[in-house]
Amino acid sequence: MSGPFSAIGTAGSALRTYRTWLDAVGHNVANLNTARRTTEDAYRPQFVVAKTVDGDPRTGRGGGVRVAGIELGSAEGRLVYQPGHPLADDEGMVRLPDTDLADQMVQMMVAQRGYQANLAVVDRARDSYLAAMQIGRG
Repeated sequence: MSGPFSAIGTAGSALRTYRTWLDAVGHNVANLNTARRTTEDAYRPQFVVAKTVDGDPRTGRGGGVRVAGIELGSAEGRLVYQPGHPLADDEGMVRLPDTDLADQMVQMMVAQRGYQANLAVVDRARDSYLAAMQIGRG
């Protein structure tokens, strides 16, 4: 299958992958200040691993992309001095995730732009399909 359906399928696979990436970034930002006891693991940030899907040149069907998995960041995190925190140890330390807010914001912007671009591809392919249907009627 080629034409707009192939484009919709390829872009649709990217939409699902970018959505998963946005969800992972959202979890990472939401847990940026999640404190744990020093004896516990820190929140482990999520990183989406994407893999290309080969198309079929005989049929003209496009490939796309899929989520191959989610990798987790370090459980070590970083120790921060917060003596008034209810989870602080005897030395006033808590364990926080080693997640950089600026990096997560960049990740979010890249994923959001990729999502928007692929949504535009789906819209254009749909418009092409509808225009072809109108030609067939006339």
